[in-house]
Amino acid sequence: MKLLIDTNIFLEIILDQEKAPEAKSLLTKTDEHKYFISDYSLHSIGLLLFRRKLHEIFGQFVKDMMINAGITTASLYIEDLDDIINASQRFDLDFDDAYQYVVAGKHGLTIVSFDGDFDRTELGRKIPSQLLGS
Repeated sequence: MKLLIDTNIFLEIILDQEKAPEAKSLLTKTDEHKYFISDYSLHSIGLLLFRRKLHEIFGQFVKDMMINAGITTASLYIEDLDDIINASQRFDLDFDDAYQYVVAGKHGLTIVSFDGDFDRTELGRKIPSQLLGS
């Protein structure tokens, strides 16, 4: 399955939050899934970690997830901005969720997120435990 991993999944792991073990378990299923991160998520993670003066953590994240694990970056073009606006208005999504929604639709990806806002869309979302069979 081709999965778009939302920002909050990665942050659970990076910040060692409550659902980190579940998120980590999903990302080990490389034989079952192909993982994607939007360019927006990648930059958002960088922004958050730089604000917290965790530059090295961001560098390690990029090395571990993008280079070593081979997570692919999925992007949009300027021509896709109208789709983001429309998704935001149609489903009452913030910019970041509308961006993720459009990326997933454009690239044929299943959204994996702890954010229930995606449940208002026809794409919906999966949480890691659903993909782990628990």
